[in-house]
Formats: sequence, structure tokens, C-alpha cells
Amino acid sequence: MSTQYVARQPDAQGFIDYPDSEHQVWHQLISRQLQLIEGRACQEYLDGIEQLGLPHERIPQLAEINRVLGATTGWQVARVPALIPFQTFFELLASKRFPVATFIRTPEELDYLQEPDIFHEIFGHCPLLTNPWFAEFTQAYGKLGLQASKEQRVYLARLYWMTIEFGLVDTPQGRRIYGGGILSSQKESLYCLSALPEHLPFDPIEAMRTPYRIDILQPLYFVLPDLKRLFELAHEDLMALIPMAMQLGLHPAKFPPKAA
Repeated sequence: MSTQYVARQPDAQGFIDYPDSEHQVWHQLISRQLQLIEGRACQEYLDGIEQLGLPHERIPQLAEINRVLGATTGWQVARVPALIPFQTFFELLASKRFPVATFIRTPEELDYLQEPDIFHEIFGHCPLLTNPWFAEFTQAYGKLGLQASKEQRVYLARLYWMTIEFGLVDTPQGRRIYGGGILSSQKESLYCLSALPEHLPFDPIEAMRTPYRIDILQPLYFVLPDLKRLFELAHEDLMALIPMAMQLGLHPAKFPPKAA
């Protein structure tokens, strides 16, 4: 996949200078999403948002995020170009560094873009990296990816998609969102908890067998019983589940194939 976006480079002090127009996009996105996720995002995510204290008027500097993550779970964010190879992605996660592309979407792509931009990575994922359960699973996932073959990585990618990107969780307050792909999306935040998509209890083998498309609203979401399930998952032998998922085969897709 090619991209029109170019990540911005830091100066000698590590400071990234964004134009005002890009700070404005950040402000628009964060103002909109913070209203939307009230009563929809899980408490652990909201706690993380509070700890990060993200600025509303400007794109945050990575050093600001690193101070909070370092103090809570020992994670850091790592500046990357718009798209990175799988190998680099797994290496970063395994070493407790979360990749963040230092560009932001254009106003024309405000509601959706295929590449993960700085808003998606910082607003969608970083709040939960302050949570030890989520952080542990994310690092364990990176380590799995490093030992997996190319074929096995496809199954791991589905697991990541159905949890870290598009996962839901049951809480005493009701069903909530924890997936960063949902939390950074206006449409998906509203749609995922409606009666339109299917909700299934989370099962790692089933998640690995479920096809997805990145450019549509998800027809199906897996629901964790609680966020601690991710911590437990980090300590299960997930590599042993991949051959079982392969043997059972993929579920039929719940969406039409992408037009060429």
C-alpha cells in the first residue's frame, strides 16, 4: 500500500514543528471524539486520557507522551514514517515502543484514512498503554510476531485487529469500547455499540479465523469479559492456537470483496 502522507521530521532537539492548519485538524478531531466517547469508552481508557492530559489546541510532542507512558508502564512511543514493515512493527512492540507516524490526516480525510496517523496512534492507542494489562498484551503480541512465520503472522494480524484495534469489553456499566481503531473514528464509535453489527464473546481462535476489511465499518466485534482478559491472554500459548485456527479454516467473510 502506498501513501500520500509524509511523516514530519524533528529538529536537533527532537521538536516537531507542525503548521497551524494541522494543529487545527487535531483540535477538530480531539474535540469531536472526546464528546463522542463519553459513556462509550471503557474506564481504563478514560483514565489513560486523563493521565496523558492531551492538549486540545495542538498536536502533542512525542516527548510529552513518553513522560507519562514511561512513568506508568515503562512504554515509549517511537517516531516512524507513514508505513512500516511488519518486522519493524513487531520489533518495536516487543521492546515496549509503540510506533507513531508523525503526520496528521488532511481535512478531506477527516472521517477516515487508511494509514494510521498521529491522531489514531496517540488518541486511539496511547491512553490504554498506561494500563498494565493492555501494555503487557501489546508487548507479548510483539514478541509472538517476531517468532512467527509469514503465514502465522496473518493469523496474528487478525487477533490484533479484533482486540487492540476493534475490541469491545463488557463492564459493570455496560458494553464499552477499548479498540483504538474505534476510539479514533467518529462513525465506528457510534456504530459499534448499535444493534447493526454482530457481537460475539471473545475467543482467540475464533478471532484468528475471522476475515476483516480495513476500509469498512466492521460487521462483527469480539467482546472481552473484562480488560484483564488481555493480561491472561498475554500468558497463554497463543502460538499453539494458530495451527488449530489453520486447521479449522477461515470463517466466510461477512462483507463483499473489495472492488479492484
